[in-house]
Amino acid sequence: MTQTAEAEHRPAVKTAKVALMLGALGVVFGDIGTSPIYTIQTVFNPSDPHPVAASTDSVFGIISLIFWSVTIIVTVKYVLLVLRADNDGEGGILALITLIRGRAVPGGTRTKVILAGLGIFGASLFFGDSMITPAISVLSAVEGLKVVEPGLDHLVVPITATIILVLFSVQRLGTARIGRSFGPVMVVWFTVIAAAGIGGITQHPQILKALSPTYAIGFLTGHFSMAFFALAAVVLSITGAEALYADLGHFGRGPISRAWLFMVFPACILSYLGQGALVLSDPTAISSPFFLLVPDWARLPMVLLATAATVIASQSVITGAFSVAHQAVQLGYLPRLRIKHTSEETIGQVYVPWINWALMISVLTLVFAFQTSAALAFAFGMAVTGTITITTLLFFYIARRQWRTPLWLVIGGAAVFLTVELLFLAANLTKLAHGAWLPLLIGITVFTVLTTWQRGRELVTRRREKQEGPLRDFVDHLHESSPQLQRVPGTAVFLNRGKSSVPLAMRANVEHNHILHRHVVILSIETLPVPYVATANSVTVDDLGYLDDGIIHVAARFGYMQTPDVPAALQLAAEQSPELSPDPNDTSYFLSTIELGLGDAPGMTRWRKRLFVATASISADAAEYFALPRDRVVIMGSRIDV
Repeated sequence: MTQTAEAEHRPAVKTAKVALMLGALGVVFGDIGTSPIYTIQTVFNPSDPHPVAASTDSVFGIISLIFWSVTIIVTVKYVLLVLRADNDGEGGILALITLIRGRAVPGGTRTKVILAGLGIFGASLFFGDSMITPAISVLSAVEGLKVVEPGLDHLVVPITATIILVLFSVQRLGTARIGRSFGPVMVVWFTVIAAAGIGGITQHPQILKALSPTYAIGFLTGHFSMAFFALAAVVLSITGAEALYADLGHFGRGPISRAWLFMVFPACILSYLGQGALVLSDPTAISSPFFLLVPDWARLPMVLLATAATVIASQSVITGAFSVAHQAVQLGYLPRLRIKHTSEETIGQVYVPWINWALMISVLTLVFAFQTSAALAFAFGMAVTGTITITTLLFFYIARRQWRTPLWLVIGGAAVFLTVELLFLAANLTKLAHGAWLPLLIGITVFTVLTTWQRGRELVTRRREKQEGPLRDFVDHLHESSPQLQRVPGTAVFLNRGKSSVPLAMRANVEHNHILHRHVVILSIETLPVPYVATANSVTVDDLGYLDDGIIHVAARFGYMQTPDVPAALQLAAEQSPELSPDPNDTSYFLSTIELGLGDAPGMTRWRKRLFVATASISADAAEYFALPRDRVVIMGSRIDV
């Protein structure tokens, strides 16, 4: 590249980096960036079952604990370490699971199974986070109305519910267009809360001493009984930390790291310091230190800005729930769900209707049941601590097994993070009776559904393969029954799990209709433990030795972030194999639909069988899921008892 070309290239690269950083601000940091609204208020909430008095020692200790918690967990652990553990550029706890399950990571099968199970439970807790975040975030923002005008207290819940209804109703439109405005809004948000924080600090600059770790350590050791219970609220300052990792594939490590280090981290810390300074000056400000930090004239605009920011935070976790559900389907932990891509440019932007409406009902239920953000805060911390602790265990296993990090460094690093995180976890366990049971219940329920579906799917696959029988025997039988069998023009595509057995629809078509198309494609779809599969590696054609019989096998491979497209895969296969040139107007797609029944076969308990059959009822239409042309689909049914 010439010097002139390099000079012209640099501004374009710089612009692209700024655009990615701006996008990361709008999508990644909505959750953690709105934590200052409710964290300090929750710590000093007088209705807490273990209240923290707003004394000088406690204020300095709490601010110091928040600063060092955010620094250790978010900056050091996630930004500097965990973001490096990517699966072909994708992040998130399911990416860690696929890395551990892969052959590239050595280790015992039993250990991998246990860690993968922990990872699935962590992903299950994320669904709890996706329910609680919209409720607590929007509630906390709208509660600012009580600061502007106390008489508006009765409107907080109805306004919150209305915002949530609108938010979930527009999900089907996609976030591609709306997302472009998220970044600028969050830039304004972080600028405003940083300015408000600086204003508070100038009134009581001594609060800057809380940046010293001695105040955090002194508060923990000198007032342990108070500090320990306060940790259940301090953990709210790191909510959304997992989003830094989960959205890695959308923006990359560089833009996320820069956005955090140069804007989000300083703005949030300045806000916490400013609120601490305000409480030192006026202990009565604990009722709503975030909104009381700004002048009277700015409080209503701040409520509106906070509401916009919390809607963005809610959008982030809702989109994350869609993404996790999509990955779970592809990895075999959920049945096929109807998935709609909402962006032609960004493959990761998907809309999952069933998840959307289930989340909406759950969020509204939480709003009406808990009424205030303070009440919901007791539940929020448990989901956060559970997920970040599991991420630590999985990350350091990969660091040791795959990266060959020295054992002393793995043990030392894990010990530091787990000490902090287990303290948070233990503190949240004390809130079980006050709401912390909720994310655990959600996590256990979702975990049970995911693992039951995976187990039931394995059992059904075995029994299905037994019914299908070996393909070799079937082809030999075709030769014996050739006088009775009619070979009709055209191409028939049968979806199957492999190339060794006979598709049930193919067997039924021959045995009952005595018909087989002149060209037969047995198509198997494989989801690999990588986000995306390159086009060049996505399709393999095998004639199986039955070319004279007009039967071939096509293997189509997709990543867990991709949605299978069967017609597109067949076009790629036709490019590789001259004898395979399926005319779209002369191709029929045969699907085998399975009616599940309750049987006495071993493998699962009765109640899990009932759950498996019930879960199967939410499966999306196979033709839509595999992008098949409706007017070319033939469905043939069969029954399998579990």
